[in-house]
Amino acid sequence: MKALVFTLLCLGLAARAGIYAPAAGQPGTTAIAADDSRIIAWGSATGTIVRGPYEIGDPDSPLVSFGNPGAVLGPANAFDIDTGEPSITPSTVLSLGDGGSIVVTFAQPIANGPSWDFAVFENGFNDTFLELAFVEVSSDGATFFRFPNHSLTQTADQIDQNTALNAINPRDIDGFAGKYRVGFGTPFDLSLLAGRSGLDINAITAVRLVDVVGSIDPLYARRDTELRIINDPWPTPFNTGGFDLDAIGVLHTVPEPGVAALFAAGLLGAVRRRRS
Repeated sequence: MKALVFTLLCLGLAARAGIYAPAAGQPGTTAIAADDSRIIAWGSATGTIVRGPYEIGDPDSPLVSFGNPGAVLGPANAFDIDTGEPSITPSTVLSLGDGGSIVVTFAQPIANGPSWDFAVFENGFNDTFLELAFVEVSSDGATFFRFPNHSLTQTADQIDQNTALNAINPRDIDGFAGKYRVGFGTPFDLSLLAGRSGLDINAITAVRLVDVVGSIDPLYARRDTELRIINDPWPTPFNTGGFDLDAIGVLHTVPEPGVAALFAAGLLGAVRRRRS
């Protein structure tokens, strides 16, 4: 029965495919696998962590506490390496709760290079049950700039953790972490933020993830860049609610000073040899 429901879900989503990149494994996807050779570094430390409540609409709701800061550092590992299935333990993810946030820093700043510069990994169970987060970056550790984000997901029916036939089509969302299932990162290109005063896209020192409260109730709703309500699973009234960060992989970094100096010296030597 579950297989039939999932098949119907996939067929329904395909029939109204959106305009953005599709799910991991499909032609045209932008998903980056956890073992992609382009990843040259991972998050090395955490900064400010703000835990959100189980359910933002309940004034008595406790704050989530699942996971620990060390879980988001180093390579993505919130899945069974043999089966690819999610592996949820406090040592593999950190849950943010409704509207929660986390700052991750890096041993070497992230640089703007050709195409994608870093990728964020969540622990989504499949291609349509997706918990989203806004992505922000900073080059001074204090002022953060948010990536443009777009949600074309319907807002007539609330998506929740038990709903099978009104889930998120990855083709309907762009610019959010959590677009892809566990084991695959959502990539971000720093060139999209070029020209922002106060941001050096060639020396990003921190990435901040902010949970999207997916309620379609305007009282709690979060909105995309074009002020559309964002619909994602809500409420998730348990200790693993909200966005669950696994890891952040880096594709381009600022060279270490020693490496940069050696490169410059080698380049200067080559120029001198040509002139002699």
